[in-house]
Amino acid sequence: MVDDSPTALIVFCTCPDEASAAQLSETLVHQRLAACVNSIPGLRSTYLWDGAVQTDQEHLLMIKTSRRRYPALETAIRNTHPYELPEILAVEAALGLPDYLQWVHDACSP
Repeated sequence: MVDDSPTALIVFCTCPDEASAAQLSETLVHQRLAACVNSIPGLRSTYLWDGAVQTDQEHLLMIKTSRRRYPALETAIRNTHPYELPEILAVEAALGLPDYLQWVHDACSP
C-alpha cells in the first residue's frame, strides 16, 4: 500500500532578536511559504565564525512548510534575514497527525 498523505518539512532558522524573528515569521506566513512558525527565545548559540568562537543569544524559528514551497521559502529567508549567512536547515517530518500534515499542505498552497 502506498501512503500518499501530505508530508511536512520543519525548517530551523536562528534570528538575532525578537524583532527580526517576528518580522521573518509574519512574512513567511503572509506569503503562504509557511503554515506556522514557532519562535523560541533564549537560545544560546556557540559557533565558529571568521576564525573565532562566538557565543550569542538568539531566537530559534521552527518553520513548518511543504516540500513544494521550500525553494521559495529559502529565497525569502535569504532576502530578508539580517545575517550574512542565515541558518536554514530543513528536516522532513517522519510521521505526523494526518490532519495536521494536510493543514500544513493546504496553508502553504498559493
